[in-house]
Amino acid sequence: MKKILYSFIFYVSFVSQVNAQVTLSSNGPGNTYEDINAVLAPGNNVIEVPDCVHTAFGRHIDEVFDNELNTNVFRFIAHRTPDNDRCQNFDRQRIEIKTYSPSPDNLKAVIGETVEYKWKFKLPSSFQVSPNFTHLHQIKSVGGSLASIPMITLTARKGNPDRIELRYTPTNDQNTIQTADLSLFKGHWVEVNETITYGDNGSYSIVIKRISNGATLLNYNNASLDMWQDGADFARPKWGIYRSLNTISDLQDEEVLFNDFSIEEIQTLTNKELKEKLDSVRIIPNPSKNSITFKNIQKTDYDAIVLHNSLGAEVKVIKRLKNKKLDVSILSRGLYYIKLVKDKRVIKVLKCLIE
Repeated sequence: MKKILYSFIFYVSFVSQVNAQVTLSSNGPGNTYEDINAVLAPGNNVIEVPDCVHTAFGRHIDEVFDNELNTNVFRFIAHRTPDNDRCQNFDRQRIEIKTYSPSPDNLKAVIGETVEYKWKFKLPSSFQVSPNFTHLHQIKSVGGSLASIPMITLTARKGNPDRIELRYTPTNDQNTIQTADLSLFKGHWVEVNETITYGDNGSYSIVIKRISNGATLLNYNNASLDMWQDGADFARPKWGIYRSLNTISDLQDEEVLFNDFSIEEIQTLTNKELKEKLDSVRIIPNPSKNSITFKNIQKTDYDAIVLHNSLGAEVKVIKRLKNKKLDVSILSRGLYYIKLVKDKRVIKVLKCLIE
């Protein structure tokens, strides 16, 4: 028992103040998919491409040497036909990379974190867009009812003039919050710096500059913005070409260049903030007979749970929480202690009475 109670006060020291930066840059032709996966989700697949329908062409992301940057860069290739969205959707086509559930924790943003995203891209001088969407970048939620709708989208659209649009939503009603003339981007390498503090009272800023002369092409900053979709487990970025085929006559084969992706957590929760966050965690119902539900905690907040009975003996838990629920129907009546573990450290202990 003393050991368990000691663990309860240990969580206040669980904060890393070290910035966690991950970078992805081209290292030359060959093994492109493997190199991207090794950085963004080791042992998994972050590549979303139409290779399945266009097997004769081969891989739709490769690496080429760029004379302007004097280095190798990633080339994302979209063909007007027959490319589609991974042989799943046929009214659009997707050539994108992302982070997602199997990615390391420092590539997945949670409430309270400030994350800086950087990258470079170049649109060809002849780049064409339709009145529908041609997305180049998105910030999306994973989990919750709003997961299908990006919080942030950088998209190109046909108009008078053609434009780059910055679109935003914390719900399901997306709005354009900034635009720039698309002609300013065509044929030029640009660098993007995007900084997000995630939370209901968060912040968002983005600056896009031309690399050759430092000219600012798009600039937006909002220090008080809802940057969290309710019910989300985490948020993550996507980059590439994701465009609608509904007005295919406006489109052509395209090659968009990208390089030097960077994801950096520049601010983590302080000891005080972490304590306040963990203090709000609770279980319902308590007492319980069948199952308990954890409230005010996300899947990314913990790695595992450990269960002890009132005598301090560990009780086997076969599975992690499923949908924040834990089956306790097989437990004997009595008092139990539930420990939440993160990075091999106990961050929270909860008491639960089983009837």
